[in-house]
Amino acid sequence: MPKTTKAGKPIKSELPSTLVKSESKAQRTFAETYDSAIQEYGDEQRAHRVAYAALKHSYEKVGDHWEPKERKGPSDPRAESGGPNARGETAEGVDANASKKHLQDVARRLDIAGRSTMTKDQLVDAIKKANRRESAAAR
Repeated sequence: MPKTTKAGKPIKSELPSTLVKSESKAQRTFAETYDSAIQEYGDEQRAHRVAYAALKHSYEKVGDHWEPKERKGPSDPRAESGGPNARGETAEGVDANASKKHLQDVARRLDIAGRSTMTKDQLVDAIKKANRRESAAAR
């Protein structure tokens, strides 16, 4: 099912819940990429993966919504390897390539306990868990 109208606007009822709470540019990025990928590949799962990959290039997941990243680019080792045979684990929208200070700031906003003593990898894991919790609670 298309994610945009004929005029190119995202259809909010077709967007994932975390995108409905995000800014319109994030919604457009996901919706337009999804529609293009569905035309190209004809496979919904692949279109979703492509749309999320495009979204993660410019946005990071913070709690139950997506926010613009400080710098555009791959968000984790899996995104860096790219392609249909990408290797590594996904950070589920967390910008694992961001600085430790940035990750600590995100962890503070998500009220993650013990963040000041965590390593960068521990911060990424804690933010992923907090994001999952907030997304589930918001549904």
